[in-house]
Amino acid sequence: MKIAFSTLGCPNHSWQDVYVMAKDLGFDGIEIRGTGSNLFEEIHPAEIAENLSRLRLEIPCLSSGCCLRDGDKEEENIAELTSYIETAALLSTPYIRVLGDLDAAPEGEADDAVIIRQLSRLAPIAEKAGVTLLVETNGVNANTARLHSVLDSVHSDAVAALWDLHHPYRYFHESAESTVQNLGAYIKHVHVKDSIVEEGKVVYRMMGDGDLPVDNMMMALRSINYEGYISLEWVKRWMPELSDAGVVFPHFANYMKTYIGTTDDKGRLQDNIRKTGNYVWPKEQLIDLTFPQLLDRMVDEFPDQIAFKYTTLDYTRTYSEFRDEVDTFARALISLGVKQGDHVAIWATNVPEWYITFWATMKVGAILVTVNTAYKIHEAEYLLRQSDTHTLIMIDGYKDSDYVSILHALCPELKTAEKGKPLYLRKLPFLRNIITIESSQNGCLSWQEALDYAENTPVDAVYRRSAMLNKHDVCNMQYTSGTTGFPKGVMLTHYNVVNNGKAIGDCMDF
Repeated sequence: MKIAFSTLGCPNHSWQDVYVMAKDLGFDGIEIRGTGSNLFEEIHPAEIAENLSRLRLEIPCLSSGCCLRDGDKEEENIAELTSYIETAALLSTPYIRVLGDLDAAPEGEADDAVIIRQLSRLAPIAEKAGVTLLVETNGVNANTARLHSVLDSVHSDAVAALWDLHHPYRYFHESAESTVQNLGAYIKHVHVKDSIVEEGKVVYRMMGDGDLPVDNMMMALRSINYEGYISLEWVKRWMPELSDAGVVFPHFANYMKTYIGTTDDKGRLQDNIRKTGNYVWPKEQLIDLTFPQLLDRMVDEFPDQIAFKYTTLDYTRTYSEFRDEVDTFARALISLGVKQGDHVAIWATNVPEWYITFWATMKVGAILVTVNTAYKIHEAEYLLRQSDTHTLIMIDGYKDSDYVSILHALCPELKTAEKGKPLYLRKLPFLRNIITIESSQNGCLSWQEALDYAENTPVDAVYRRSAMLNKHDVCNMQYTSGTTGFPKGVMLTHYNVVNNGKAIGDCMDF
C-alpha cells in the first residue's frame, strides 16, 4: 500500500509547496480535491506530469465534489465529470471520486436509480479514457451493501468504490470485515481520517488520537490484497480550526509506517565460491528490490547473457530480449484493462508465456495468481471466483485435466461473446479477459492477439507503474493444498519471493 494526502488539507498552499511537502515527508502521491468546474483553472497537466515524473510522485485520484443524487442536475453532472475524465487522462490519473450522496452522514433518502442512470451514461466515457469513477462510501452509500447493489447494476469496470474508512464505521457501525465482504474487489482507493464522538457530534482527530479501529481496517484491506493508496482526507478547507498540514501530514506519514514499508536497492558484483560467475548482490544478505528492479539490474549487468534457453522449444532469450518481451506483454495487459492490484491468473506448465506473464503482471502492479496444473472443474471455479481473477492466461490442458472443456463448462457465455470485448460471466463475475496460449477459442484472445493490444499503450505507462511499486506490495497469490479445508490464497510480496529465490541461489552457489 502507498500513502497520499488530499489537497483539502492544505487549501492555502501553492503547488510548489504541495510538491515539496509530499516529497520531503515520504508520500507516494497527491490527491487533488476539486471545487467544481473551476478545478482546473490553475492546473496545467503537462507541467504537473513533468514535475510528478521528476519527483516520482503521482496523482492517484481527482476528488470531485460532484453529487449524483440530484437528478435535476444530471446534464450539469455529466458535463463536469466529463471534464474531470479528460484531465485525469492527461495526468495519467486512474481514478475520479464521485458522490452518490452530498453529506458524510446519511440525511434522508436517495433514489439509486438516478445515480445508476448517470453512472451508466458516464461509464463509456471513462472506459474510453482509461479512467475509473469511484463512488464514495458516504451518506446513504456508507451502507456498503447498498453501494454494492448500485455498482452491480452499472455493469462496467469503469465504475468502482472509494472506501472512506470513517463513514461506514461511524454512521452505520459497520465493521471493516463487513465492508470488504460487501465491496471486495470494487475497492480501488481509500480515504482515512480519525474521529471521536462528543455530545453526539463527530469531532475529527489526528490519526491514532480518535477511536476508529484502524488496525482492523488495515487487516481487512490486506485480506483482499489491496495495494492501492491510503489517502489522508483532512478537512481543513471546511474546518479552519483543525490543525495545519505542517503538523498533521508528518504525523500521518509517521503513523502509517506501521503499515507501509520503504525501498532501497544497491548491490555490487562479487565472485562466487567456484570463481565461475558473479553475484550481483552480497551473499547471505536480504535485498530490498521489486521484481522489475531485479530484472533491470540484471539487464544492466549482463544484457547479452542468455536468461532463458529451452531444449524442447525454439525459445532462447538474453536478459535484454526477455525484458523487451515482458514490457510488450505489460503494455498489452494495461490495454486490456488490468489495473494495479488486479489479479492475473496463469494456468499453464513450464512454457515461456508463463514467465512472461509472471514478470509482466508484477511490472504493472497486478498480482499473479498461480493455478495448479492438476485442477479439475470444481477446484478451478473456486480459485477463479475466490481470487477475483480479472484476466486468465491458460494452455489447453495437462495430463488428464482438459482446461478448455473446463473453461466452456464454467463459462457458457463464451459461445456468443465478442472477441476482444470485456467478458461478463455469471459464475466468474470479475473475469474480464481469457488469453489462450495454444489454441483459439470463442470469446478468448490468442496469445498473439493479446500481444497486438500492446500497440494501444505506450511503454511509458509501464515504466510509470513500475516506478511506483514497493517491495512490500503483494505480487503473487499461491493457493494452499486445502488439506484442512478450502484452499487459501497465500499473499507473497516482492520482498518475500525475491529473497526466497536469492537464498536458494546463495546456498547452491549460483
